[in-house]
Amino acid sequence: MANTASARKRIRQNERRNARNTARLSRVRTFVKKVEIAIATGKKDDAAVALRAAQPELQRAVGKGVLHANTVARRISRLSARIKSLAAA
Repeated sequence: MANTASARKRIRQNERRNARNTARLSRVRTFVKKVEIAIATGKKDDAAVALRAAQPELQRAVGKGVLHANTVARRISRLSARIKSLAAA
């Protein structure tokens, strides 16, 4: 248990930040899931639109420190490669 005022404040701040970061991560996952569903159905145009909507959310997560920049770059690259391969298939 926190004994000092500063430690109690730190706990309050951490709880707020945790809730905020959890919400951000959930939002990112929702956008990525929409891309995954569009890829699974084989609709290239819908998948491309969903990816364009997901990219700013992913970049925002990087800016807020929720996800690492390389992680987001890798996810975007893999998703776009899968969308690109829909035309070939």
